[in-house]
Amino acid sequence: MFILRDILLPLQDHFSETTLGRERASLFVYTILSIIVPFTSSMTSNLWRCLDTLFGFEIKNKRFYTFIASSTLPWAGLWKTIWELIPSPETDGRILVALDDSIITKVGKNIFGCEAIFDHAAKSNQSKYPWAQNIVSVGLLKQVKGRWACLFLDFRFYLPLKTIQAKKEIATIRGEVVPFQTKMAQAAQMLIAIAEHFSTAPILTVTDSWFGNNGLWKPVYKATGAAMLPHEIPGLLSP
Repeated sequence: MFILRDILLPLQDHFSETTLGRERASLFVYTILSIIVPFTSSMTSNLWRCLDTLFGFEIKNKRFYTFIASSTLPWAGLWKTIWELIPSPETDGRILVALDDSIITKVGKNIFGCEAIFDHAAKSNQSKYPWAQNIVSVGLLKQVKGRWACLFLDFRFYLPLKTIQAKKEIATIRGEVVPFQTKMAQAAQMLIAIAEHFSTAPILTVTDSWFGNNGLWKPVYKATGAAMLPHEIPGLLSP
């Protein structure tokens, strides 16, 4: 429990000192505890039940679902704090990260980032265009207790240009339409931030062929001031 206290308390500092901010800070860390506690599966509805049953956190389910789907959580600061809390991020002197995009199906109309997205991996009994969020994410590859794990370091919601140009409600934050970014630009932005943070160790990025090309490497190399040859780059290495 002391370890959890040392990890979770710094995360609360990124929320405002207002009454609502303090409530969101508390709800954020208790939600993490609900995921960790072996209460039941980490479905959103079960997390809400865990908050109520185990921790006595009184919140209506609709309000909790709104919080979970919030597009205004202070992720930039939260991620950097989490990076600082990783005790030994390196593997053989390098930072190993995996990069890919994925879809997360949702139920509900007014959920930020949700679209009818083509699922190329859909099975015969699944919809090929599920209502889902498309997320580009980066995770730290690290052996934990002898087994490889992928610990998320950052993510971005991807929204198609046509959705942003149509100014749909699902593409707005506090009433403002979000700026468009390609998946490559989002991936590059995350890798640059990670490379700058872990500046003392080279970073090996593992991707599929869609991401693993100069559409991604060039902007990253340019921003980090690295050479063009992957094996010569002090801050970032390609596979």
